Amino acid sequence: MSDEERQRRENPVLTGLIALVAVAVAVGLVLGGVALVGSRMLGLTGDDADSVGATERESAVIPRPQKTSATGPQVTLNTQSSDEFATDEVETDDTTTKEPKQEKAITLQAGQTAVGNFERIDLTGVYPGGEGAILQVQRMESGVWTEFDATIPVSGETFVTYVQSARTGVNKFRVVDNATGETSNPVTVTVG
Repeated sequence: MSDEERQRRENPVLTGLIALVAVAVAVGLVLGGVALVGSRMLGLTGDDADSVGATERESAVIPRPQKTSATGPQVTLNTQSSDEFATDEVETDDTTTKEPKQEKAITLQAGQTAVGNFERIDLTGVYPGGEGAILQVQRMESGVWTEFDATIPVSGETFVTYVQSARTGVNKFRVVDNATGETSNPVTVTVG
């Protein structure tokens, strides 16, 4: 055996490392060449001469300074003395106008007018000034409004929920803000 063959057999890790570096260099050169050719084909060069509309002779246009004509003062200052201000009386308006309170009428709408037994009934509405309120859904039963098992949070002065009813026939729903006692208009949905 020659000395070279003996060194190869004794240092397989070194041989593998050299082969790995050689492959990495070859792959890097190939990928670099592909990137260079691709950028040239797409026109992505670093050459400033190819820039759109830019030339070395172009520059910013700065107007030449000119003297202004003095036709009067450019800034007007207060010419009254402080004594004149002390004698002036400020008029006050004793009558104050009270603006009427904005109504907080809850408006309720039903998405459907007739549904099948236990189908979804969409309830939506607007509650001006009712941001953050929790509304209770109520249903008319035997002439009395009773709480339905649904509550609705008000967000952005609007509310959205749905209910399902197994009670066939005409169902009337409304919502109430239990904190203020404010109620909505009733909506009618036929179930069945």
